[in-house]
Amino acid sequence: MPIPEDVTGDELDKDVKQELQSLPKTLAEDVARNLVMVARTIDEDPEQAYAYSRIALRLASRVAAVREAAGFAAYANQKYSEALAEFRAARRMTGSVELWPVMADCERGLGRPERALAMAGELEVQKLDKAGQVEMRLVAAGARRDMDQLDAAIVTLQSSELASSSVQPWTARLRYAYADALLAAGREDEAREWFAKAVEADRDGSTDASDRLAELDGIEFVDVAETESDETDEDIEVDGAVEVVEAGEDVVASDAEGDRAGADVSADADVDVADEADAEARRD
Repeated sequence: MPIPEDVTGDELDKDVKQELQSLPKTLAEDVARNLVMVARTIDEDPEQAYAYSRIALRLASRVAAVREAAGFAAYANQKYSEALAEFRAARRMTGSVELWPVMADCERGLGRPERALAMAGELEVQKLDKAGQVEMRLVAAGARRDMDQLDAAIVTLQSSELASSSVQPWTARLRYAYADALLAAGREDEAREWFAKAVEADRDGSTDASDRLAELDGIEFVDVAETESDETDEDIEVDGAVEVVEAGEDVVASDAEGDRAGADVSADADVDVADEADAEARRD
């Protein structure tokens, strides 16, 4: 896989670079550059990110950061079984619980929401930081919805973090999930209120809360470029019709003039015949 020359590997976090120091220098640089490319492409081109992660994994499978990156790349491509295996490997290497929520979400992806719920009740959740606990709550609510337990999903999302007026990195997603669950349960007015709150917190546009809110308000967005194109096509069609009509009028006019000319010629011919007959009669 080609890597731009400006990618050096120094772009990685300090902790990751420290992990790579266990490798020979040249190998560490190659791995680092591939990890940078995973981070750069995972949102826009998950398949390419996955390809870079496989290279890094082949070069340094015993580095936890590499296993974690491979896990996220597989997760982005919905390869949940593979992602779960990589996350488990990274967790064994580090002993950290920070991957617990995404591991639970992999269980959901594999069609095992009950396992995700079981993980939400494990002691590991208590060791997570606030962001991790909110993420676990989101996964648990998603698992409840997978099992058609809408009311339970709504209750799961009700928390001090949801009620707080302060905006944190997770606030928009939490409010959005709550609004979506309310809407699925048929509680449209409440859903609209929480979609509006999600919009207020979504400063970087990480959700489509504004579109969902507009949809509930009955606002329909029109593609201006497409509309202008349609109008242009209509104008062309109208102009074409006018030209055809004008051309038809010209043809009709031409035919009429031809008919009149033919009639004049016929009349002149009749006069000539009559005059010639009179002349013959006088000679006789």
